[in-house]
Amino acid sequence: MYNKIIKLIITAGILAYAVYQFTENNIGNGIMLILLSTIFVFLYFKNEFILLAFLRLRKQDFVGANKWLNKIKNPKSALVKKQQGYFNYLHGIMISQTNMNEAEKYFKKAVALGLSMNHDLAMAKLNLAGIAFSKRRKQEAQKLLSEAQKLDKQNMLTEQIKMMKDNMKRAQMPNQHYGTGGSIRAQKKRG
Repeated sequence: MYNKIIKLIITAGILAYAVYQFTENNIGNGIMLILLSTIFVFLYFKNEFILLAFLRLRKQDFVGANKWLNKIKNPKSALVKKQQGYFNYLHGIMISQTNMNEAEKYFKKAVALGLSMNHDLAMAKLNLAGIAFSKRRKQEAQKLLSEAQKLDKQNMLTEQIKMMKDNMKRAQMPNQHYGTGGSIRAQKKRG
């Protein structure tokens, strides 16, 4: 795992050698080296381990995604700010399967650091709304849900948002009991 500064140093070295190749009239070599340096610039802004973790998540391989994320030992020195957000976002997605409290911390940190795509930010806020609703913080959940809906400009999460709103409405309705009460099974046993 390379530090983000090392990637920039490698890029500068390759570019310097490309300029040298241009001065030696090796135009083809210089162009190829410039193209090579763009790979390191790309990896500066889009970390290779996060990209591999996303690929694993698309295949629903949570263990494989976690393996790639664990290779990032110190996210603050290895990642730019937005990539730190994605690091926390991915951890939040994986941990939300088992531990909601821990997932909430990761999602909040991801939202605070920022995510570059609006639908990713909407998904993080939707997950936070679900966690807040499960902890009976309805106002916070409604606020996060409306923020997620505003961010979802491509309507990728409309079904999930609608389902969450329906669940929230059902939870707000008072329980009504008709007749003598109890379940249908209890009534059959009595009769």
